[in-house]
Amino acid sequence: MKTDQQTNIILFDGVCNLCNGLVKFMFKYDKKAIFSFASLQSEVASKLLSEVGMVDVPDSVIVIQGGNALAKSDAALYIVKQLGGIFKLFLLFRIFPRKVRDNLYDAIAKRRYSWFGKQEACMIPTREQRSRFL
Repeated sequence: MKTDQQTNIILFDGVCNLCNGLVKFMFKYDKKAIFSFASLQSEVASKLLSEVGMVDVPDSVIVIQGGNALAKSDAALYIVKQLGGIFKLFLLFRIFPRKVRDNLYDAIAKRRYSWFGKQEACMIPTREQRSRFL
């Protein structure tokens, strides 16, 4: 499964409304189509995570980048860095130690279903979006 497509892949919780909102956001602002997507519930995600040696999958959006996995605040900061423009302002969060950033991330992740809701099934991409899903 090693391909050039395995760089800049966002793995997301396919039933989480917040995570699905991130994917919709990415389709709007990732104009250069830097990122591809896969649901954490998919076989593709399982294979990718296995390839990068991630056995204990955190409750997080994960970015597969160059054979490595970034999770939690590192994944979020990597995404905004790649988007560039005004989104780079979020890189200011790097002034905080990773533990502090990840604790904030975990607090939001823990409450995401109660705050944003949950779907019964993973989102179905539109015809235009399908090419960016693995």
